Amino acid sequence: MAAPGAARTLCSAARLGVPRRFRSSPATAPRGAAPLPAAGRGTRPVPPPPPRGAERESPPPPPPAVDFGDPREAFRSKSNAELLRGLVVLGLCAVGPLVEHNRELMRLCQRVLGQALFERLMKMTFYGQFVAGEDQEAIKPLIRRNQAFGVGAVLDYSVEEDLSAEEAERKELDSCTSAAEKETGEAEQREKQYRVHRGFGDRRGGVISARTYFYADEAKCDQHMETFLRCIDASGGSSEDGFSAIKLTALGRPQFLMQFSEVLVKWRRFFHQMAAEQGQAGRTALEVKLEVEKLQEALANLGIVTKAESQDWFTGKNLGMSGTVDLLDWNSLIDSRTKLSKLLLVPNMKTGQLEPLLSRFTEEEDLQMKRMLQRMDVLAKRASEKGVRLMVDAEQSYFQPAISRLTLEMQRRFNRDQAIIFNTYQCYLKEAYDNVTVDVELSRREGWHFGTKLVRGAYMEQERERAAQIGYEDPINPTYEKTNEMYHRCLDYILEEIKHSQKASVMVASHNEDTVKFTLCRMMELGIHPSEKKVYFGQLLGMCDQITFPLGQAGFPVYKYVPYGPVNEVLPYLSRRAQENRGFMQRATRERDLLWREMKRRLLSGSIFSPSH
Repeated sequence: MAAPGAARTLCSAARLGVPRRFRSSPATAPRGAAPLPAAGRGTRPVPPPPPRGAERESPPPPPPAVDFGDPREAFRSKSNAELLRGLVVLGLCAVGPLVEHNRELMRLCQRVLGQALFERLMKMTFYGQFVAGEDQEAIKPLIRRNQAFGVGAVLDYSVEEDLSAEEAERKELDSCTSAAEKETGEAEQREKQYRVHRGFGDRRGGVISARTYFYADEAKCDQHMETFLRCIDASGGSSEDGFSAIKLTALGRPQFLMQFSEVLVKWRRFFHQMAAEQGQAGRTALEVKLEVEKLQEALANLGIVTKAESQDWFTGKNLGMSGTVDLLDWNSLIDSRTKLSKLLLVPNMKTGQLEPLLSRFTEEEDLQMKRMLQRMDVLAKRASEKGVRLMVDAEQSYFQPAISRLTLEMQRRFNRDQAIIFNTYQCYLKEAYDNVTVDVELSRREGWHFGTKLVRGAYMEQERERAAQIGYEDPINPTYEKTNEMYHRCLDYILEEIKHSQKASVMVASHNEDTVKFTLCRMMELGIHPSEKKVYFGQLLGMCDQITFPLGQAGFPVYKYVPYGPVNEVLPYLSRRAQENRGFMQRATRERDLLWREMKRRLLSGSIFSPSH
């Protein structure tokens, strides 16, 4: 490992926006340590000499410098018309009133222009900027052109139902409430965060860039699965290193995700309550180790299980042999291979009982849960067959514990030889670091490949408002700076794991230039070469080309998130993209400045009339 002090200094410089990171001075070893090699950009520590007679493997050449401030390199792939479109569209996205009323304006244009002219206008402007095409055939030219510049694709069929707020709310209330709760009103007994609330039934409000699915019936979930399968097939056919993205709320009734999330959170909270009683409050998740004897006594005193019964819990799983139990051991007591409704048991500290979360499940509800898992299994198998990495997108905090747990179960099965299934971690969550470290440790113990996408998060505004109005602790970090710190802390932990085990992969999904520089700098310090394809970068189509294309041309694995679908059916997606860009463009004018500079360069040099620019 590179000298930590020097690495931190260099990464701090990256956060401050030092350009051309790989041209900085090499790190120096701390006092008393062996000197580091006089390395250039991206050089690894010098390996031991090979056995006599063995051929030396030549190390990969260092990656070239990456300059995010060179407009010619950033927009080399763009035609003049595309440059002009980018300037117009991104500029319009910074106009508040226009963005605020974009849906009404689009509907007005449809009525005035007619469908054919409206679609042509959209393809020349917003649709052309942010969406790749109408179907899998139409998107192929863009994918091939991006590949020529070293940029891959994460395919995402971005069609959404155009529901009214009332329709969305009705569907959500119905699909997040069990039959038993409808009859008896048991939902009121559940924790506030993990029950559906009428004012937040429409999950599209306050959401940036994420698609939203509402449960209709099992046939609709099967249709979503078929759509995801076609995306996986298209990704496998378009490149060797393709990605495809799915959402679990598209694959089943969200009632299960919400209830299972509550179980997982209560189960984990019970562990931390026991830790506090053993004097271990305030430690990180992996640092807490409960003494088995004391834990068994506490469980017996609470009347949850006898000491003999809890002994069976642990010996049946070969746990506690060292005299202690950690969070991973405790979590393993929830066995997803049992009858699914039996999962929904939680320890009640007040009554001292292990109680069912629901009094009963109907046979149909149990089948609905099983079908969701079956659909996940079908998608994972197809991705594995096609050599496509499958990214499971993160969703709201009241669904996310279940989504992460189910994704982890897929990783255990399909990530034995390489990272096929990627979980998503939202770094605006206060618990993000604990979640990352616990899951990485589990992958170490069980020997599978850890795959992750790191994001800041798409639901912040909605999550904050929901917590404040309903009355539970805000799950979001208090400031944007704290979220940045969390992102870099989680990322650094995973990069260290890549360095030491080579059994982890990460997608740095970020439009933040400083975060990308931080990643490049740490890769250099840790000797992680881009040719290893363990660290990927991702940005949305139509945004931050000044980050994406220089990375691709320098040999780093980088991807555009590529939405596609018919014009009319992706209007909800385009509406949110415009709203996201309003905030983004108001905070930073760098991309527009670079677009102007490149347009002026082409005009003044006369290359605007040349196809090679």
